[in-house]
Amino acid sequence: MDSPEISTEAVRAKTQKTWDEWFTILDAAGGKEMGHKEIVAILNNNYKIDPWWQQSVTVAYEKARGLRQKHEMVDGYQISKSITLNVPVDKIFGAWLDKTIRAKWLENTDMNIRKSIPNKSIRITWSDPASFVEVYFYPKGERVQVTLNHSKLRDQDQAEKMKAYWGSQLKKMKAYLED
Repeated sequence: MDSPEISTEAVRAKTQKTWDEWFTILDAAGGKEMGHKEIVAILNNNYKIDPWWQQSVTVAYEKARGLRQKHEMVDGYQISKSITLNVPVDKIFGAWLDKTIRAKWLENTDMNIRKSIPNKSIRITWSDPASFVEVYFYPKGERVQVTLNHSKLRDQDQAEKMKAYWGSQLKKMKAYLED
């Protein structure tokens, strides 16, 4: 069984076990009746795997056993979207910070920018729904990848709606900035 995000070969290379082996171990330890932190503790206390892999194995197990829904995190639901533009990073960054420009491509401008690092990242408090958005800018030669994470969403339905919303809004941003 492969985790949707990580292949069996990759998990075996980094942890010396396959997904099926990890799931059998966690089933035998009573993982189906445990919370996230308890499952991580089993991996941390009994197996010598990196903390990142402890989290990855736990999340994959929770999803495989129906203990976690798509997009579900420990503190709510989270979605990610990304897009690549043929526009200088400072122009893209500015399109997020400048309210007038942002209103030309973003439907909901009811947000509060909490922190920004020029041409690197922006942290936003989103008002509807009350949640958080992080935007990252990754220059790749003449192109820039914009990656967005929207977290602390209420439920899976809201996560799906926001995933569709951000897909649409990022396309509008790309069309506006590349014209």
